[in-house]
Amino acid sequence: MTVVLAAQLVLASASPRRAEILRGAGFSFTIAPADVDETAGPEVGPRELAAGLASLKAQAVALQRPDVAVLAADTVVALDGKFLGKPSAPGKAREMLIGLRGRQHTVITAVCLTWRGRSLAGVVETAVRFRRFSRREADAYVSSGAPLDKAGAYGIQDRPFSPVASYDGCYLNVVGLPLCLTGDLLTGAGLLPQGVSAPLCPGHVVAGQEVKA
Repeated sequence: MTVVLAAQLVLASASPRRAEILRGAGFSFTIAPADVDETAGPEVGPRELAAGLASLKAQAVALQRPDVAVLAADTVVALDGKFLGKPSAPGKAREMLIGLRGRQHTVITAVCLTWRGRSLAGVVETAVRFRRFSRREADAYVSSGAPLDKAGAYGIQDRPFSPVASYDGCYLNVVGLPLCLTGDLLTGAGLLPQGVSAPLCPGHVVAGQEVKA
């Protein structure tokens, strides 16, 4: 089913996963990645970092396209107070994966929607626990190139590596775009047609959900 919004929607992201989530929910949109500085300040917490970057991305595209609704998001992986962004090289990706192995971390995604000079935003957190995969498995995954464009150097949906043992919270948040929050923002902005409910993440918010390969 296609959902017709009250305005043209632009996704300010080059992430194929975010685009896939939106398409799967029935939304029609165009893509205009935002070019912003994603360097974190020394005193910025993970929620503040994600929220600030999502807002920057949305505002950057909105300045160029004031006639459309702009949706932006930013995902941060936090472990022991450190932020794990996208790995800069295969060696860094392997280092991140080994550091996460067998441990729990937090995935934080902020979403920002701008429309007619108004901004609506929110943040979703999911606790994720990795399985104890072997170094050989990690090496094979890194060699595939799959982790190089992902925060924390992994995708919960990536097969056959499947690094996640369990999660507590929203699954699509870990993929990169919590559909539940996105739908709420579209509703709050008055962009969803009357009588159309905000979409929900399939099977989201399940405490201790085991991830099946």
